[in-house]
Amino acid sequence: MIPEKIKDISILIVEDELELLESISEYIEIFFVKVYKASCGIQAYEIYKQKSPSIILTDINMPNLDGLSLVSKIREKDNKTKIIIMSAHSEQDKLLHAVKLHLETYLIKPIKNDEFKNVLFKTADLIRNIEKRIYINDNIYWNINTSTLWNNKQEIELGNKENLLLRLLFSKPNHSFSAQDIFEYLVQGKEKKKFSSNSITSLMKRLRIKIPNDVIHNIYGAGYKIIPA
Repeated sequence: MIPEKIKDISILIVEDELELLESISEYIEIFFVKVYKASCGIQAYEIYKQKSPSIILTDINMPNLDGLSLVSKIREKDNKTKIIIMSAHSEQDKLLHAVKLHLETYLIKPIKNDEFKNVLFKTADLIRNIEKRIYINDNIYWNINTSTLWNNKQEIELGNKENLLLRLLFSKPNHSFSAQDIFEYLVQGKEKKKFSSNSITSLMKRLRIKIPNDVIHNIYGAGYKIIPA
């Protein structure tokens, strides 16, 4: 039985042998929803900038921009994206020079499908453990560790009250918080203020200008809640 496909981790596969690229992609697409393909380093770098993949799986020898040069270019500004190198036995000397590039691991060709699967699943678990996330959809997520809202790898800037509001809603996904609940949470530890539902409605309106429509759900007669993907 094939498990439900993984939605929150995206993978970029970089391989100049087109038949091998298609073979690897087809297998990985059994388990992952978002799989991107590139046949050279330049194409891969453009996809990386556009899609911000969670994991990059790249060959070493490629035209235009080789694998290690691609990784070096990415690592100029990004030490977080997990990168896995594919190489032949004859290229192991090159891997010794790649230690400083913070590789997750490397795979020696020919690579069995199960080896691909195991390495990618372990890397996906590592990403999830480092950054505890609650996903609203394929792109929008709340980082529990940092109390921040993200669209792919772009943080959504929030004001103090907006951030506090989302902290409350994400503390109990699928639970409805009334306007009174939210008001009391926002003013806790401060001089007691008179409850105002209008202030909460106004805060919601300001917040919804910044975030997608499906992040906060208004439940008639119950209040507001977050519904994870």
